[in-house]
Amino acid sequence: MPVFEYRSYLPFPREDVFDWYSRPGALVRLHPPFVSRVVSEPSNGLQDGSESTLGINLPGLLGTSLTAGAGLVSAQTHLPLRTWMKWDARHSEYVPGEGFSDDIVSGPISEWHHEREFTDDGEGTRLTERVHYELPLVSRAPAALASIADSRFEAEMRRLFEYRERQTTEELAFHQALGTLASSESRPSVRVAAVSGASGMIGKHVCAILGRAGIEVRPMVRSSGTDSRTSTDSSGRRTIPWDPKAQTLEPAHLEDVDVVIHLVSHPLAARFTAAHKRKVRASRVDGTDLIARTLARLEASDHRGRALVNGSAVGFYGATPHDRAHHQEILTEDLPVSTDFLADVCRQWEKATAPARDAGVRVSMIRTGIVQTPAGGVLQQMLPLFALGLGGPLGSEQWQSWISIDDIASMIVHAALTPTVEGPLNGTAPTPCGPRSTPKSLPRCCADPLPCRCQASAPSFSSDAKARAKSPWPISGPVRITCSVRDSASGIRPWALRSVTSSAADPPQVRGAVKLAALCRVCAKTPPRGRNGFLR
Repeated sequence: MPVFEYRSYLPFPREDVFDWYSRPGALVRLHPPFVSRVVSEPSNGLQDGSESTLGINLPGLLGTSLTAGAGLVSAQTHLPLRTWMKWDARHSEYVPGEGFSDDIVSGPISEWHHEREFTDDGEGTRLTERVHYELPLVSRAPAALASIADSRFEAEMRRLFEYRERQTTEELAFHQALGTLASSESRPSVRVAAVSGASGMIGKHVCAILGRAGIEVRPMVRSSGTDSRTSTDSSGRRTIPWDPKAQTLEPAHLEDVDVVIHLVSHPLAARFTAAHKRKVRASRVDGTDLIARTLARLEASDHRGRALVNGSAVGFYGATPHDRAHHQEILTEDLPVSTDFLADVCRQWEKATAPARDAGVRVSMIRTGIVQTPAGGVLQQMLPLFALGLGGPLGSEQWQSWISIDDIASMIVHAALTPTVEGPLNGTAPTPCGPRSTPKSLPRCCADPLPCRCQASAPSFSSDAKARAKSPWPISGPVRITCSVRDSASGIRPWALRSVTSSAADPPQVRGAVKLAALCRVCAKTPPRGRNGFLR
């Protein structure tokens, strides 16, 4: 049976590394979105007999694009399309602080035994992983074909494990900065967090990071309006029932909650009809108002020192310069709201937090940009087109204020756990890119895309007044929305986004390089480099 081995060095004590692997949310944070999805996390942590389920994509760009396309069609038609294969695994050989293994119970591969061994290496940890595997039908194939199959499989494995090594290192560094590692002397005061939209594209990563921080996560789930009893979800987490449409939320369910993270909202991706606009507005404003008023009543009675991290969007600044009362190109949080529909929605969305803020609740609003992940959003919609060589520019003048899925999730958690962070925050990388950056960058992250190049007739997504009624996502106009996460006490940026390697004042080729690096990150492909270290 072939054996694949991968060794990685993690510059953190073994106690912290193993504890991080043991906490809830590890599988979500470790598993790359281009490979699969986490259907269910381990039922009993790393203990022997604990079981988990993954949904594995077909290998390579074809599988990622096929899954992305199916996700897009499902979102638009509500048809349960599934292109992934179920993988059930069971943990074994658990030794606290030293290692654990998992074996395949059922799935697309004949044999799989994955061993992990944690050992001290100076001041850090050496993680040695060995996978004993057997591919289906390969044992019956000629030796030459079997060797080719094993070689291609191990190349995919190396891509996956390199992603996991990078993800683990950056995640541990983030938790070290927050003081949430096992060895941290001072820890955040937050112990319980309620999260709406916990199963969404961003919410599931926010919950996973909170779980890695040792914080109890309670998802807020929609109830029938008559049933207000708490229950547990499939992961064993206590849930909080609420109904924003009926305006029902029991204050007792939030009484011992330290922070509420409100992310749920109706998707923008549809024709902007009158009915769709009503849903977009109501889903954001009504739910926020209900949570803010409930927190205000609780805070007025016990002065617990709660916090509310609420969603918002860069649509606050308007889709075009004509919608703004100023002529600023660099948009920061202190600028006034614009005048178009989405800006007005964001204005009401943020205004709905006022009851909580007035009662002494610390409030942060995250004005989110274009989130980059093949698991959803804009990139999911574009990936199948670019895989076929049919991708086109996003408009003609629009700047794209983007952010990676890891950064936006980390930013939300940072705002939730840091007592001095409050007010509106631009959830974007400080390196926005022009409309042709993605068409140039994304194909380089697609391994062996088809040679067809149909840019002249390719789809072009615009945010002008005529197209906004049809556009699946509104894009902020020709401006640069910079991320300026500030500590309200010191006025400095207390942490760095992972996507940041240059500033908005850098030349276009540098900004494009940053965007390419971020896209390569979510596709787990090494960015190509040219002369002087710049990406080609």
